[in-house]
Amino acid sequence: MLSDIEIAQATTPKHIREIAETAGVPEQYLELYGNYKAKVDYNLLADEERASGKLVLVTAINPTPAGEGKTTTTVGLSDALAQLGKNVVVALREPSLGPVFGIKGGAAGGGYAQVVPMEDINLHFTGDFHAIGAANNLLAAMIDNHIQQGNALGFDVRKISWKRCVDMNDRQLRYVVDGLGGKTNGMPREDGFDITVASEIMAIFCLATSITDLKERLARIVVGYTGADEPITAGDLRAQGAMAALLKDALKPNLVQTLEGTPAFVHGGPFANIAHGCNSIMATRMAMALGDYCVTEAGFGADLGAEKFLDIKCRLAGLKPDAVVVVATVRALKNHGGVPKDSLNEENLEALEAGLPNLLQHVENITGVYKLPCVVAINRFPTDTEAELALVEEKCKELGVNVALSEVWAKGGAGGIALAEEVVRLCEEPNDFTFCYEDDLSLAEKIEAIAARIYHADGVDFTPAAKKEIEQLESLGFGAMPVCMAKTQYSFSDDASLLGAPRGFRITVKKVKVSAGAGFAVALTGDIMTMPGLPKEPAACRIDVDETGKISGLF
Repeated sequence: MLSDIEIAQATTPKHIREIAETAGVPEQYLELYGNYKAKVDYNLLADEERASGKLVLVTAINPTPAGEGKTTTTVGLSDALAQLGKNVVVALREPSLGPVFGIKGGAAGGGYAQVVPMEDINLHFTGDFHAIGAANNLLAAMIDNHIQQGNALGFDVRKISWKRCVDMNDRQLRYVVDGLGGKTNGMPREDGFDITVASEIMAIFCLATSITDLKERLARIVVGYTGADEPITAGDLRAQGAMAALLKDALKPNLVQTLEGTPAFVHGGPFANIAHGCNSIMATRMAMALGDYCVTEAGFGADLGAEKFLDIKCRLAGLKPDAVVVVATVRALKNHGGVPKDSLNEENLEALEAGLPNLLQHVENITGVYKLPCVVAINRFPTDTEAELALVEEKCKELGVNVALSEVWAKGGAGGIALAEEVVRLCEEPNDFTFCYEDDLSLAEKIEAIAARIYHADGVDFTPAAKKEIEQLESLGFGAMPVCMAKTQYSFSDDASLLGAPRGFRITVKKVKVSAGAGFAVALTGDIMTMPGLPKEPAACRIDVDETGKISGLF
């Protein structure tokens, strides 16, 4: 069986000019990066009035080692819609280098449902993440230089909240002491690194609606506090112009294609467990402007990515989804039911029934809390039995939701026709989309609403530090912001070991901080970290390149 990269390398993609023509991108807005990828000038949105297409969100159950195939389903569904004669454009996130060389893998799909060139997309691509890291670290350098040059703004060096970043899993950099070596080398202080995708710059990049909006958001970033707990911003340092200059080209959405030639925007990539987990608003709006259907995805399970897509991205951008796809596999549901990974190929209806509540809770959240039409896509494996598939369909139908089998990994768009037909049907239904919480609630009440309505927790415990931080943020005028929950992706709870749909648990919020430029407050729960580490056997050990430049071992 061919690997993902071998399938991708065996395909001859179309020239990106042909893809742009299919998408309806005029030549003057196209900036080529070789033959198979390009950037599209964001002025396209300002210069041309276009109708807005249907918005389809693809999300999933809580991830397991068995895999779910959310990006694969997103790409395959788009190709299937194209096969039905629909004008469709995909909008995906860019992969982070850290997980690519670590354990998670890339974000280009798989099998015969991929976006290409997959090697470029999973590695440096068009350099967006490098620009984001440069802007982040420029601001960090300006903070320490300001302190070195007299500290006119009165930074308390113990209260600097801005970290440096690097797009690599590197646990060694989580906590560092810098500025050592004498007076001319800066002020010694405790510091640390986040992975680039967890940086507030990444969130701002994905939520900005124009270059002007980008600069305004960058200026609002809170980078530290004075001894009297007054916030100091990037605007106080006059850093926003230079940061925006570094980001101006990166802000233009990247145009690529699926293996079947469907236009795809791949742009921005915040993690959903520590950030808001969605591609850029600019790319989504461009896909909706160019296509009658925009198919997009949100990171990890629906309790993280979809919740933030709906409560943060849609709220801030004024978007309204037309349909939601929840992706699951029989194998993953049996894993949620307690079956170890090495036994998932055997029929086990009892374990499947025990794991099904995870899927059903996600579905009920979409239809009951957010009032959106939903379809369950079962990413089919050869070992799935008819009895297992029938059980999933029966339980979903009890909630009034249809199930569509997806075989896009093996068959491409042809394997997603049934799913595409159901999505088209759902998009024609009216919906009463609503948020999980209202703007006028306090930060604590918003956190409690998410915990109760989405996670089904019994309540929230705030540490004394978190209570103090909430009080301070609300006194500074940040209380009206939506909340971005930083939580493990593996469970509805903040304990990764509680699989399925746990009950009788409470969420512990350890820290609350503001991302004033992004426009949300971040609540950190459990043992969540903003800098991952590499596994014992990193994927980097398998990746190689030959004398012709051909890459191998990349999935």
